[in-house]
Amino acid sequence: MKFELEVIAFDAVSCKLAAENGADRIELCANPHEGGTTPSYGMMKAARKSTHIQVFPIIRPRGGDFLYTKEEFEVMKDDIKAAQDIGCEGVVIGILSDDGTIDIERCQELVSLAGCMEVTFHRAFDRVKDPLLSLEQIIAIGCKRILSSGLFPTAIEGSSVLRALVTQADGRIKIMPGSGVRSNNIVQLANDTGAICFHSSARKSLDSQMQYLNSNMKENLVQVSLDADEVSLLKYNLATHFQSMH
Repeated sequence: MKFELEVIAFDAVSCKLAAENGADRIELCANPHEGGTTPSYGMMKAARKSTHIQVFPIIRPRGGDFLYTKEEFEVMKDDIKAAQDIGCEGVVIGILSDDGTIDIERCQELVSLAGCMEVTFHRAFDRVKDPLLSLEQIIAIGCKRILSSGLFPTAIEGSSVLRALVTQADGRIKIMPGSGVRSNNIVQLANDTGAICFHSSARKSLDSQMQYLNSNMKENLVQVSLDADEVSLLKYNLATHFQSMH
């Protein structure tokens, strides 16, 4: 059974670490403290050059909710074109209407614009009113995956909803559990949900290497990066689990 491990990269070094430690795909993001926003053109380009695995930039012009203005939507379209020009294999999108439904028309436009790139619908899904109806709409739009924590803060908490989504999807789209997915719970998630692809931030914090820090600023200049050992262990635990099922 072919399983997938996707990890988040917030910097160029993390892209190389992801590939070297067994990740199948990178969700490329900026601004970890806002849940991830669109990386710069330069960052997309560096990520594509530095690794052979799939790179999917998130197309999210700002933090906060997933209800976008006309101007923000135009930015999203331009960012998809940029990702396509750079040679990314996919993008990650999600737009909602104010009543908690999928903004079908706008999402359809973005999927069409993506052309041959694959499209993942991100955790905007966890804010919908009716997940099973939304699942059908996202399939019809043409997305290949849904990243979800089952409408709860973590995938472990939402595992019963995720299982219902996997069952209803029935192979038509991949349901990818994410949020709080770590090497110590990924096998449990695989068993509880029936999913075969998973998403983890596998993040770790790096202290600043500055020799001088202005104490008056009262700040901690910590960088979010990727934990290579955690990625390797995530992949190992998944591989062991799915091999045991044969």
